[in-house]
Amino acid sequence: MAKNKDIQFPLSQLAGGAIQEKVDHELVKIFNNIHDPNTEAEDKRTMTIKIELKPDENRQTIKTTSNISIKLANVKDTSATILTGKDLTTGKIEARELKSNSPGQTYFDDDGQKTDVGEPVDVIEKEEEKRKIINLQKGRG
Repeated sequence: MAKNKDIQFPLSQLAGGAIQEKVDHELVKIFNNIHDPNTEAEDKRTMTIKIELKPDENRQTIKTTSNISIKLANVKDTSATILTGKDLTTGKIEARELKSNSPGQTYFDDDGQKTDVGEPVDVIEKEEEKRKIINLQKGRG
């Protein structure tokens, strides 16, 4: 039986270092995935190194094939609420993300007051004045 010193099979040097190069390349992907804030920090990442050895019929030469695969953490799910309806003047169907907590509710952010879909309220009011829309709600407390 062969001893450990008799078998010289250094993975980092096989195929001119190609296996090690592939491992290093996949490790970059793994570490990028670990630092991606869109993934769960504590999810496991795995690397599998598969080496196949196929001897010839005389058992003197062995063809080796390596395969490296990785499993990364999945990207976290994200969700959004979409408001949709038909524009009564044009008949076109519209869809926009709801930015406030409920339809029709305005909200404030760093840039000022916004409609439920994130449009600045002052811009909407200026457009209404241009179109001479009568706002029966204006002036109510």
